[in-house]
Amino acid sequence: MLVLGIESSCDETAAAVVADGTRVLSNVVASQIKIHESFGGVVPELASREHLRKIAPVVDEACRQAGTPLQGIDAVAVTEGPGLIGSLLVGLVYGKALALSLGKPLVGVNHLEGHIHAVLLHNTIERQEGKSVPAAGFPSITLVVSGGHTSLFRVDRDAASGSGSPSFSYKALGQTRDDAAGEAFDKVAKLLALGYPGGPVIDRLAREGNPSTVKFSRIRMKGNPLDFSFSGLKTAVLYRVRGTALASEAEERRIWRSASPDAVSDEELRAHCSRSTLDLVASFQRAVVTDLVERTLAAATGAGIRTIFVSGGVACNSLLRERFAKAGEEHGFNVFFPSLRLSTDNAAMIAAAGYYRLAAGHRADSSLNAHASFPLGNNPA
Repeated sequence: MLVLGIESSCDETAAAVVADGTRVLSNVVASQIKIHESFGGVVPELASREHLRKIAPVVDEACRQAGTPLQGIDAVAVTEGPGLIGSLLVGLVYGKALALSLGKPLVGVNHLEGHIHAVLLHNTIERQEGKSVPAAGFPSITLVVSGGHTSLFRVDRDAASGSGSPSFSYKALGQTRDDAAGEAFDKVAKLLALGYPGGPVIDRLAREGNPSTVKFSRIRMKGNPLDFSFSGLKTAVLYRVRGTALASEAEERRIWRSASPDAVSDEELRAHCSRSTLDLVASFQRAVVTDLVERTLAAATGAGIRTIFVSGGVACNSLLRERFAKAGEEHGFNVFFPSLRLSTDNAAMIAAAGYYRLAAGHRADSSLNAHASFPLGNNPA
């Protein structure tokens, strides 16, 4: 069964063809980083306009790489939320029109569910390639962490239905009350004029700094202890910079970057960062990663679950992967990540999740609509 996945929830226009929910035949992503870079974050109106320009050629390229015409697709899976409403509508309307014109089944997919299936998809690919890796089991505690989301779920896989395919259920355990982790990375990087997106650049610069230099307070939560909050940490960085030499340095860096016509290399950026700046970003990153790891481990321990999935754009962070790997070895958890390519927004994960929804009997009609807020937790797939 060939499922065409379409993803446009934020600033990546993506399409992919996945066979039987397990084999990626194509996975095309058109990035908008250059468009939003000068703003230090995604501008919704610009994002939706760019999706309009890219959606048709990206879908065509996905089919070309998969070696199948559009008529050879068996179904269409499209992200219906959560995300930027204008961006979502571009992909969703295109997907609905495509399914209608081809006479193919249509299914909507929660973007967060897609990130969860990215872990399963990568694990299946590795096992198909003969790599000696354990199978991703269930139940699992899943951390979805990106620029727009920081959420914890319990994921269960139910027995195969009459279709022969398993179904999945999701229980929300915790979420961010303010900034997502990736958003905090972007805002700190913007404050320090380090570039966009902030997560990757801070990850690289942090390797040059001392993470023990700045002592950030432990993030404490009233109510649900599995909820996250990163706005206070971001504000603590702001107060440490404001009115100091770090602020002057950031302004000089901002002027230097704006005058540079070409992309700035890591070496050039490092040369324009003081030891104090490197220590600050290293300490900030450690504080974010520590909070993500500790709350996820607390959720797994409390539920008596030994399997952990970590997905989303921030799952590319090298320190996060290192800390989870260490925790797994020390405390007996099986921790699974997607590949770097499947961690960030992509359509292969939407097609994979869509395949299981289709196999479970889910279908959408012309009433399918986009949802900027679309909780995952009470919609078994």
